[in-house]
Amino acid sequence: MDWRDIPSLSALRAFEAAARLGSLSDAARALNVTHAAIAAHVRALEAEFGQPLLRRSGRGMEATQAGADLARNLGNGFAEIGAGVRMLKQGREDRPVILTTTPSFAESWLMPRLAAFWSAHPDIPLSVQTDFHVVDLRRDGVDLAIRHGSGPWPGLEGQVLTTATMVVVGQAGRYNVPDDPTAPEAWPPLVDLPWLLDMSHREFNMRLQRLGIEPESLRATQKMSNVLILPACRAGAGVSAQPLALVEQDVAEGRLDILAQETDSAVAYHLLHLPGPLSRRAQVFVTWLKRDLQNREKPS
Repeated sequence: MDWRDIPSLSALRAFEAAARLGSLSDAARALNVTHAAIAAHVRALEAEFGQPLLRRSGRGMEATQAGADLARNLGNGFAEIGAGVRMLKQGREDRPVILTTTPSFAESWLMPRLAAFWSAHPDIPLSVQTDFHVVDLRRDGVDLAIRHGSGPWPGLEGQVLTTATMVVVGQAGRYNVPDDPTAPEAWPPLVDLPWLLDMSHREFNMRLQRLGIEPESLRATQKMSNVLILPACRAGAGVSAQPLALVEQDVAEGRLDILAQETDSAVAYHLLHLPGPLSRRAQVFVTWLKRDLQNREKPS
């Protein structure tokens, strides 16, 4: 089909409404435009086709034979378009909510919360996809993404989910814990400890450098990902730098101690999605997650 052979869709839509409703004014109200705009569209089509499409009939308008044929075909075509759009929207509403994040964030922060979500909303399937790489939400059909950083995130909308303050942690009871892990003097003693590092995590290693710790000079065992580092750290194989959000449960339950803590980071975990409204199911999940976070932050 050559779209150059087809008049403006706005004009066709205006004419179809006027022919169906028998009134330029009613068509204007239905399409939320002015009477003059509808009239201009009809005149433009009549000029293009070289024949009248509407004529006055009493206080309204009626289609000529050519106009009636065109209006009928347009009505059928717009009905097909509407059916296709409704089918696509319904398919979006019926499918699971798809969320992507990193394996370590899913394991340590997200998954422990999901039992409560599934209990509250057993009718909403949620598919959590983990990936070390940033995925294309539009291309891959993903509803939500949780990403670590300071932003901005071009082409996406969202909000801060939780802060990503960096802490250095080690197996509970194995290392000396300072009285104040946020004090500057908490950092220098760490250089002599055995470390577990992911050298590919450039952002975290740069944050260590700003705090006076040079990753390249540490006595370190390098791991391929945080999924391996955290279990090794819990087992006492060394200390590691982690987002506080990932180790809060370990600290609270006595598996890890905080040896030092960053105080001025703007880095956070962001909950992101494509511009525009979310599906109903995705919005239910986002609303539940925000409420869950607010409840956890309330003083007990």
